[in-house]
Amino acid sequence: MITRRMKPLLGTYVEIAINAENEEQEQLLSTAFEAIEKIHRLLSFQARESELSQLNLAAGIALTMDPLSIRCLRLAFAMMKASRQYFNCTIAGSLVRRGVLPDHGFGNYLEAGNVDDIVISGKRVHLARPVLLVLDGIAKGYAVDHAIKILMAAGIRSGWVNAGGDIRAFGELRVPILLRQGGGAPVYAGDLQNAAVATSSARSELDARYQGLLVNTEGRPIDEGQWTVVARSAWRADALTKVAATAPRDEAEQLVARLGGTLVSKTSGIQAANGESAQIENLNQSQNGC
Repeated sequence: MITRRMKPLLGTYVEIAINAENEEQEQLLSTAFEAIEKIHRLLSFQARESELSQLNLAAGIALTMDPLSIRCLRLAFAMMKASRQYFNCTIAGSLVRRGVLPDHGFGNYLEAGNVDDIVISGKRVHLARPVLLVLDGIAKGYAVDHAIKILMAAGIRSGWVNAGGDIRAFGELRVPILLRQGGGAPVYAGDLQNAAVATSSARSELDARYQGLLVNTEGRPIDEGQWTVVARSAWRADALTKVAATAPRDEAEQLVARLGGTLVSKTSGIQAANGESAQIENLNQSQNGC
């Protein structure tokens, strides 16, 4: 029996579904939603009181951060390094300057930085230069993975979490995936099983319906397009859509594959990646304590 619940979280609607029949299923769903909500409170750029915003406002002072925040920052750092910074979480200054993200009173800041600007030591983090971090390209998938980790630890054997198109399925359930290409009708792309899928889109201009913007590693807007990636984990799929969008077109598919994902084309459909990439598997051995 599939039990499904939905709540507004992460700036979108989050649906959690589990295949379970026991008295604790409602409590388990509540616990999973609470875990997602906590990550939202910690890592939201939009909220001035979040840990991420406090780090951005700290003017280079080291802050002690929640273990969940540290873990997500380590993943972002590792992906920046492994992807040659085609994934870049230091480009928030560019988005603030363009009015896409709010200015919480940051003062002077760079439009974009590099991996060396993020310094993590144990539970403490500081920014080496006045860059602004945004984790929208990874935190939503990270929250999905964290919720599934909680459900699996509680004995739930199958289900899925869908956070506004960042979808991960686990167990024997197969989740049909519909993709919308270029504003057209949704097209069936295949079934997702024990894998995750994420999609990022770019528009040449912002309008009332589309307030997002994708920028490259220097903070400049990129051309229109849509990129869908399948990987074993949602954080990786989410991050790799940004790699696919910003890398040179003749390199994107191979680079995404090397980093543990599959770039979905109109003809290939959904094919689950078979393993995590060795490039960023052992995160604790990379620089800055990541």
